[in-house]
Amino acid sequence: MPAEWEPHERTWLAFPPPNATFGQRGDETLNRARRAWSRVARTIARYEKVTVVAHPGDVDAARDALGDVADLAVAPLDDAWIRDSGPTFVHDPEGRVAAVDWVFNGWGAQEWASWENDRKVGAFVADTAGVPVATSELVNEGGGFHVDGRGTVLLTETVQLDPGRNPGATRERVEALIHEQLGTTKAIWLPRGLSRDYDQFGTRGHVDIVAAFAGPGTVLMHEQTDPRHPDHAVSQEIRRCLEAAVDATGQPLRVVGVPAPTVLTDEEGYVDWSYINHYVGNSVVVLCAFDEPRDAEAARILQEVYPDRTIELVDARDIFAFGGGIHCITQQQPAPRAASPSGEERA
Repeated sequence: MPAEWEPHERTWLAFPPPNATFGQRGDETLNRARRAWSRVARTIARYEKVTVVAHPGDVDAARDALGDVADLAVAPLDDAWIRDSGPTFVHDPEGRVAAVDWVFNGWGAQEWASWENDRKVGAFVADTAGVPVATSELVNEGGGFHVDGRGTVLLTETVQLDPGRNPGATRERVEALIHEQLGTTKAIWLPRGLSRDYDQFGTRGHVDIVAAFAGPGTVLMHEQTDPRHPDHAVSQEIRRCLEAAVDATGQPLRVVGVPAPTVLTDEEGYVDWSYINHYVGNSVVVLCAFDEPRDAEAARILQEVYPDRTIELVDARDIFAFGGGIHCITQQQPAPRAASPSGEERA
């Protein structure tokens, strides 16, 4: 699997359908979700092609919301978190694009989730993209791992070893299945995710809101600096794990803390607002914004690690209110990679 910052062919999103999370057609909550998702799509479309999957009953609404900035692909949907329900795109040994279709079961068969349609989205997107697809027996979601494109993958124990996902799984078995599909050789295990992610509607610890590679050997991590927030202790634990780890080349990681927003709570409790859940596209980083002072600090840090990309701040408060962030609603399709005569991929 190439790193997210490598060249893309396009970005995929899904258009929020009516459901128990977003509300029904005509509800303002559904309209809010669609505006939030469309803001992200429109921002990315200034830098690369975008395709949005829309439910058959929402095609007209999607065209109205997106205009001509995105192509539409039509398929039944249960939800709109395509990072998780969609495929993971990889390169084959010749550098051609292929896809991995994990088993999707509603984030561990949670009572509130529906996945009859979304479990088919991975294969649908791969077929629409015109790339071969490999199936995996592992229940997994794209938000549950992050790669550096050089053999290292970040994982969390509470997702990969979740009895609702992979009952009886061991680290060794999970690593073998992930390495087989992603071409990775080294897994760095983090114990958990952010506190809010263990509430009723959470994912039970996705890594892409906690830590993300930002270049070979460099990891950005969520740093809650306020000891009143339960993620203060979580951040310290994650930092200790990352600073003790080495990547696939045997080198220690450079850990860059990104301070969490100063807002601590909302009407549901302690927030999980995080700048780590950003999206890296062609010449751009689409960064979650929360209309608060730390937005500028996060943009400065991201600009330092991505000096050749434009940092686009996009209001993500409504996306987080529905259960995720900008990374959760996007999925990159990499461009093909040139191969050497021996068949080995060039860096």
